[in-house]
Amino acid sequence: MAGTVSARSTDRNQPMDINSNASDCSSLGANASCTLTGNVTIDQGSLHVKSAKAVIQQANGNPSRALLSGGVTLQQDMDDGDRIDASAANVDYDMKNETMVFTGNVVIKQSRGSINGERVVYNLKSGQLQSGGEGGGRVKMRILPKDTAASSAQSSAKGNP
Repeated sequence: MAGTVSARSTDRNQPMDINSNASDCSSLGANASCTLTGNVTIDQGSLHVKSAKAVIQQANGNPSRALLSGGVTLQQDMDDGDRIDASAANVDYDMKNETMVFTGNVVIKQSRGSINGERVVYNLKSGQLQSGGEGGGRVKMRILPKDTAASSAQSSAKGNP
């Protein structure tokens, strides 16, 4: 986790499927904004997101930003075959610049380790993670040795604890 984690690059070229209990859209034009509430799910390739509320903005007919709140969970496959699991109070997903800003009780896990903090910026293009302990919080990381992570994954796959 100290290095980079590259999200599956092909996901960003896939259609974005969004479901919720209710929606309120300003229009359905090229620069629309929709507020979705209640059991919001977003699926785009291997990216799976759940939240209580999402504000989806479009620019020139393309989704450009998703403001997610109310407890957000995210799972996505990486280009290297690994998977990232994340949770936070809020996520600001800037699709144009391919960055996600996680805030509030952030937990990001991968097979080789984890990072916890109050704010984590994830650059999907470069795989770079930047974190800060805003509000007096601290950043906590755990990095497993490569051999340990591989043997843990193999044990889990075989059904061993």
